[in-house]
Amino acid sequence: MNRAFDVLIGGAGIVLASPVLGLAALAIKAGDGGPVFYRQTRVGRGGEDFELLKLRTMEVGAEARGAGFAVNEGDPRITRVGRLLRRASIDELPQLWNVLRGDMSVIGPRPTLRYQVERYDERQRRRLEVKPGLTGWAQVNGRAALPWPERIELDVWYVEHRFRGTYKGKTGGWREPSDHGRT
Repeated sequence: MNRAFDVLIGGAGIVLASPVLGLAALAIKAGDGGPVFYRQTRVGRGGEDFELLKLRTMEVGAEARGAGFAVNEGDPRITRVGRLLRRASIDELPQLWNVLRGDMSVIGPRPTLRYQVERYDERQRRRLEVKPGLTGWAQVNGRAALPWPERIELDVWYVEHRFRGTYKGKTGGWREPSDHGRT
C-alpha cells in the first residue's frame, strides 16, 4: 500500500512539476552553463547507498571548497538561481524520480550522507529502518532551524510511531489524530 501511494504521488508529481523543472533547468544552464542535475550518494533503508538526484544549486565542484558538504545560510557557493530554487524547495523535485525508482518514499526521514550515518548511535540507526523521504517529521517540525540531534530524534520518533494513531505536535505534546490543527 505504501509503495502504491509512493508511485501514485511520485508519478503525478513528476507530470505536474515538469513545466517547473523545465524552466528551472533552463535557468540553471543559462546561469553558468554547468550541469543541470546534481547527483550525490546518500544512505537509504537498511544502510544501502543510492544516488540522490537534485537540481544543481551550487557552483560546480562546490563540495571541494569552503565548508565541503555542509551548506551554511548565505553560503557564497550557492548560485543566484540556486538561492531561488532552494528557497522554494524546487531543487528537491527531481527526487520524485528517486521515489518512482523505489530508493525513497514520499514520507520518511531525509536521506543523509554516509559520514553522518557513521556517527549515529544505536537508537539513531533506527532512521535506516524505513526508506528516506521527500519530506518527514523533522521537516514539518522545523526543518534546518532545528539542531541536528533534534532532527534525528524527530525522525526516530516517526519510525517508532509511523503506523500508530498518535503523533507528536510542534509543542512536543502527544495528540490524537482528531486533534489536528488544535494547539
